Amino acid sequence: MPRILTNTRPAMTPEILWQPTEQLMQKSRMTHYLTWLREHRGLHFDDYESAWQWSTDHIDDFWDSLWAYFDILSDGTHTAVRTGEMPRVRWYEGRSINYAEHCFRQANEAHPALLYKTEDAPLRSRSWAELRRHTAALQAYLRAHSVAQGDRVCAFISNVPEATTAFLAAAASGVVWSSCSPDFGVSSVVDRFEQIAPKVLFATDGYRYGGKSYDRMPEIREICAAIPSIAQVVVVPFLEEQPDLSGLPSAVLYTDILTEYTDAELTFTRVPFNDPMWVLYSSGTTGIPKAITHSQGGVLLEHLKYVALHNDVKPGERFFWYTTTGWMMWNFLNASLLGGATAVLYDGSPGYPDLDAMWQLVEDADIQHFGTSAPFLVACMRQGLSPKQSHDFSRLRSIGSTGSPLPPEAFEWVYQNVKSDVWLCSMSGGTDVCSAFVGGCPIKPLYNGEIQCRALGVAMHAYDDHAQPQLDTMGEMVVTEAMPSMPIYFWGDDQYERYTDSYFEMYPGIWRHGDWIKITDRGTLVIYGRSDATLNRMGIRIGSSEIYRAVDKISAVADSVIVSLELEGGAHYMPLFVRMAKGCDLTDEIRRQIVHQLRADYTPRHVPDEIIEVPDIPYTISGKKLERPVKRILMGTDIDKAANRDSMRNPESLDYFVAFAQERRLK
Repeated sequence: MPRILTNTRPAMTPEILWQPTEQLMQKSRMTHYLTWLREHRGLHFDDYESAWQWSTDHIDDFWDSLWAYFDILSDGTHTAVRTGEMPRVRWYEGRSINYAEHCFRQANEAHPALLYKTEDAPLRSRSWAELRRHTAALQAYLRAHSVAQGDRVCAFISNVPEATTAFLAAAASGVVWSSCSPDFGVSSVVDRFEQIAPKVLFATDGYRYGGKSYDRMPEIREICAAIPSIAQVVVVPFLEEQPDLSGLPSAVLYTDILTEYTDAELTFTRVPFNDPMWVLYSSGTTGIPKAITHSQGGVLLEHLKYVALHNDVKPGERFFWYTTTGWMMWNFLNASLLGGATAVLYDGSPGYPDLDAMWQLVEDADIQHFGTSAPFLVACMRQGLSPKQSHDFSRLRSIGSTGSPLPPEAFEWVYQNVKSDVWLCSMSGGTDVCSAFVGGCPIKPLYNGEIQCRALGVAMHAYDDHAQPQLDTMGEMVVTEAMPSMPIYFWGDDQYERYTDSYFEMYPGIWRHGDWIKITDRGTLVIYGRSDATLNRMGIRIGSSEIYRAVDKISAVADSVIVSLELEGGAHYMPLFVRMAKGCDLTDEIRRQIVHQLRADYTPRHVPDEIIEVPDIPYTISGKKLERPVKRILMGTDIDKAANRDSMRNPESLDYFVAFAQERRLK
């Protein structure tokens, strides 16, 4: 391994906000696993970091230990844990497994399999017996319509029990799953699903969001007309008990399937470890979304590792993450079943009727592990909420945060206003691996503003400009050893061309993820934002998260986006676009406040060249801020090439930037 360079400049150690108690550490799944390694492998580690080092220096031994520790159910034998080099690594050749089998292996009628709530309905539950019975009925329906191992089914559906059930029915049969949430536009759905030629479409007739109902039957008809491979449609009644099924190929109601196949028995088809299980998609903001394909075995091992060891999820606990079926966190939410947990589902707006709704759900559902996004926690902080004043969080053990970097101020807000002894697990991963590269560790302290650790088996480093790993300095995030849940391929990318271009173009044979990170000498991490939207000031790289952290302190500013443009003659232009809070205007005084805050918190280089008010800030449907498309539009790229409006939550927000580019003509 190359020598790791350390920044010799002194750095102030952040405040420790949380320390695991001795009892928590001793009862954690991480400690149990490390004890198992000592007893069964003769390995002893003094701390987490030494265990992480072993897990990345001895990748095959590490994953093989998890295979034994979790007692993976399988057929066949293997002679090697992995063969080949990234991106064409193969794992456990000769073994056959089934993801859904490991979920139902945890069935325990002492607690429900699912809890679920919608905006306008109370909390309800589904037992493991009900989940098995419904999954068996859907599996029998798929078999009756000749949907077999390797075929694809897709879902245009909300985060409801029917979605989880349909996924498990597909996985149990070795059928490939893919889903989008029903707020996606038709062309966005077609761009995704037509790549994999599904035989069956599961779809909800509509959904409710923010107190409003949205009928999606016209969109379902358009999707079916555009994808001729869809031979059957299963409609999940949500808005109507008997939705109109006319114009759909061989359509049937979900409820009728449960009645027709009520006596079906659930079976599990063990498939080769490297066979595809689901297809996820890149955001598609700048072209056709990449159809990212994961294997049954790869995500099984990765999810077991992360849910059990890094999230410390235990049988009977209740695990929630706010997500839609179009985001990889939905897949990860369902992975909590692997740990024997109750998966808590919610369909609707996280801010309806107000931001307190999610905190009320924590209390009502008796949630132990509450997962959300960094923007949600920041929004609660900016509104001055103090949920602990009105809610009972006595059973809440952890709060998970992902989606974007969580600023230190939001860390502090959680401990001051939610619960003083809660374990805050900021994590970062991606659709690319359907898990986290970095995240929580129940046996390490939590420092303000930092992610606790690199996950076991994740050989992550921060590379400098000379491709050397470094500590305590911002660098390019890379992963130097394969992970089982890395994509097996992009669907249709037979020569691995898009796959290679996406992750291995900069460093052949090494995964470049596209984030700026800093790894401290304590093994903790800070993420600064996307490296493909780099802010370059006088030759110095700046993470966009630093800008947002400072601007978020200005109460008159509701949101912001910043980009850096490389102009002719070597000049740079770094504008900051701000959406003002309700009732506020961008005055010269507020501009001065923003500049002062950036100078006080960071350096004069962080001060933008111009601060401009905009009607809205563009986001993807899954909540990612669109820095790169804004930059491309401002540089003169046609909007249809710079961004895919159908993949956006608020496509009209781009209109301002198009007009701005035409007016300024920046080059």
